[in-house]
Amino acid sequence: MRSAQLDEFRANKSRKWELRDIFGYIVEFSGDQHGSRFIQQKLESATSEEMEIIFDEIVPQYAIQLMQDVFGNYVVQKMFEYGTAAQKARLVATMEGQILGLSLQMYGCRVVQKAIEHILPEQQVVFVQELSPSVLRCVKDANGNHVIQKLIEHVVPERLAFVSAFRGSVYELSTHPYGCRVLQRCFEYMPEDQTRPLLDELHKYVPNLMIDQFGNYVVQFVLEHGKPQDRAMIISKLTGQMYNMAKHKFASNVCEKALVTADPESRRQLIDEIMTPKQDGLSPIMGLMKDSFGNYVLQRALTVADADQKELLINKVRPHLVNMRRYSSAYSKHLSASMYISAFCLLLSTNLDLAVERLLEKCSSETAAQSEGAVEASP
Repeated sequence: MRSAQLDEFRANKSRKWELRDIFGYIVEFSGDQHGSRFIQQKLESATSEEMEIIFDEIVPQYAIQLMQDVFGNYVVQKMFEYGTAAQKARLVATMEGQILGLSLQMYGCRVVQKAIEHILPEQQVVFVQELSPSVLRCVKDANGNHVIQKLIEHVVPERLAFVSAFRGSVYELSTHPYGCRVLQRCFEYMPEDQTRPLLDELHKYVPNLMIDQFGNYVVQFVLEHGKPQDRAMIISKLTGQMYNMAKHKFASNVCEKALVTADPESRRQLIDEIMTPKQDGLSPIMGLMKDSFGNYVLQRALTVADADQKELLINKVRPHLVNMRRYSSAYSKHLSASMYISAFCLLLSTNLDLAVERLLEKCSSETAAQSEGAVEASP
């Protein structure tokens, strides 16, 4: 049941309310949607005296309750943002022994994350120590994984010994909807001596991770942000499998990332692979053009290939566009017989052929311009 003070606050919008008007009711207001928003706004410019009164009303008796409240958690977050070091220490003291529970709770995890950003390093250690025994549980939790990511981002690596708990579980974490995010944060923020064992383990599973709905993101991250030797190892696993991987829903994303991030020699090798006829004599180009995922890999190859290789690729794609039009026309009355027609197969019915042809023309003009530039530069 609401107090008369909160009822008046909600009803009387014309009155200019100040923090002093709700002293004695801070906890109740913090748990109310409108009252919480009011306190949040006022905390940003509160005097030291007002801030102390607010802390006194909330800490320690009601702090944990509000941290887990749908509206109250926002007030506590602001307290961590604008409180003094001593006041924040009081909040941290109330959290000790309950950090795991808060980290796994929908609203409490937000307070824990905010606290990590605004407390002293020695206070961060308390959080690490409480969560370390349950770190894998947190990583796999919809709320807890955000706390672990925040620790990795804000705590000095030498204090994050819990990362060693990920060893032996890299495949499991990479293929987990939350674990894959935590691994990426490790690779982003942790030093070589802590990530090398994880990366070495990752390389054992790269082919399977490429085709996984979550694992492919971890592989892409290493391709884009990893060391050259790790990038080269991933590309070596892709070599010889480019055609099949390009037609896979998840692995096709890895193929595109590899084309963008590979060194020039490796990129040429990957593109050569999708241009070279297969043993049965069939052109992989046609297969990729007709595939709902492969066509994007082919388009990416057109945009990143070197001038001479781009010209070869254009010359191989152009003849197939005619066949694609025939294919589209012949089957346009029977679209219900198939689940989809890929971007290239939809060319006629959607006029996307113009877009692809423009891409080819653009690539051709760029190739020609580069050739002219080379001629002009010759002695």
